Amino acid sequence: MAAAASDGLADEKAPGTIGVGRYEEMEQDGASSTAKSRLSGLLWHGGSAYDAWFSCASNQVAQVLLTLPYSFSQLGMLSGILFQLFYGLMGSWTAYLISILYVEYRTRKEREKADFRNHVIQWFEVLDGLLGRHWRNVGLAFNCTFLLFGSVIQLIACASNIYYINDRLDKRTWTYIFGACCATTVFIPSFHNYRIWSFLGLVMTTYTAWYLAVASLLHGQVDGVKHSGPTKMVLYFTGATNILYTFGGHAVTVEVMHAMWRPQKFKGIYLMATAYVLTLTLPSAASVYWAFGDELLTHSNALSLLPRTPFRDAAVVLMLVHQFITFGFACTPLYFVWEKLIGLHDCRSLCKRAAARLPVVVPIWFLAIVFPFFGPINSAVGSLLVSFTVYIIPALAHMITYRSAHARENAVEQPPRFVGRWTGTYVINAFVVVWVLVVGFGFGGWASITNFVRQIDTFGLFTKCYQCPTPPIPDASWPFPGGLHNLTMLPPAPAPSPAHFFRHHRHHSRGL
Repeated sequence: MAAAASDGLADEKAPGTIGVGRYEEMEQDGASSTAKSRLSGLLWHGGSAYDAWFSCASNQVAQVLLTLPYSFSQLGMLSGILFQLFYGLMGSWTAYLISILYVEYRTRKEREKADFRNHVIQWFEVLDGLLGRHWRNVGLAFNCTFLLFGSVIQLIACASNIYYINDRLDKRTWTYIFGACCATTVFIPSFHNYRIWSFLGLVMTTYTAWYLAVASLLHGQVDGVKHSGPTKMVLYFTGATNILYTFGGHAVTVEVMHAMWRPQKFKGIYLMATAYVLTLTLPSAASVYWAFGDELLTHSNALSLLPRTPFRDAAVVLMLVHQFITFGFACTPLYFVWEKLIGLHDCRSLCKRAAARLPVVVPIWFLAIVFPFFGPINSAVGSLLVSFTVYIIPALAHMITYRSAHARENAVEQPPRFVGRWTGTYVINAFVVVWVLVVGFGFGGWASITNFVRQIDTFGLFTKCYQCPTPPIPDASWPFPGGLHNLTMLPPAPAPSPAHFFRHHRHHSRGL
């Protein structure tokens, strides 16, 4: 029954075929199979399961790799490792739920002869088709706000990283520069076109993760290192919500699936991507925390504690390029929403669509300048937005979509046996909702907002250079060796005598 229901999805069999659901990113029909077009297909037009895996793994880890040691200093080593494993599994589960709901929605629409050749399906449309407009509005609000701040975080990370190889400009100025650079992502049509970028992004992240691990081990522990975490509940739950944010990068799951030639193959891709990401995040975070301990509490970017070497500079440059890619990943769904709002989503002109997308970048640019708190902003976004966007809403939506026996019997995809079929699925979904609502949104929200407000009180909004080293105080003795207090040791100049004044006055009168 499930196979019969998904016949429409099987129409997309290979690259180059345009079946129902294939989104044409301004491609010309009937293009000849030249060497140029084959090269373009190799680098530019992706839609395989491998492309989806690279997209998920590359997008999931991103700049948060640099803040996980900071989270370990808040949580302690054991809690940091356990939370990564726990939230990695939970994130993979809710990504699976999103993929099931997408396949269900698309199958129903294709039975109605819907054509998605010039339309990208998005998460809020899935909620609308399965549960109605109220769910659509809630999903749209949370998803767009999360992706907006996800883009803001990438921009902040760019400025934070480049400062460590060029501090002649402050971080705010670097934010201006990289905001303009990231605006060029308006020219990337859709997730089909991230093939080479996703591959390169994952290579860059892999290098940075292993650089952090190896460099920290070679550096050794700093003198008097302390590993006192966890010490405060505020810090503990702030660190936990940063890890919740780390494995909540599947807000773009629907768009990535829609870019696949066979979206039904996505089910286990996110889990495999998470497994690879854990091989990067666990060794790097644990090694940096082992080497520097509590110093990380005041250094949210792990690169700031490692000595400057060509290897560190390479890691900074590679992360900058990767953050540009991740900015595009987070922003592209926002571009789609904006295009649909102004009626340009089905436009085949790349230049018109790029120009129309530019207003989306402006608020991102502005918010990155207002809240440049690299690290604490991750936790705030994780608790307030990620908790609902990619954990609570997908779990509730799955439960309500299949609440009736008729819906369960006619489901396109039946739950796997190893989780206990429908009963086990409902139990897991209920646990996800309660846990994330209480721990992620409740305690995590309280802790992250408290920490965020503390950053505002300490550094202020629009701060010019967040967590930058204090410039050295000039030597007060210059230009008087020994200090200004030695000036009092000089003998006072003698007052001129009356005779001297008279002679000077007479000589001056003769000159006249």
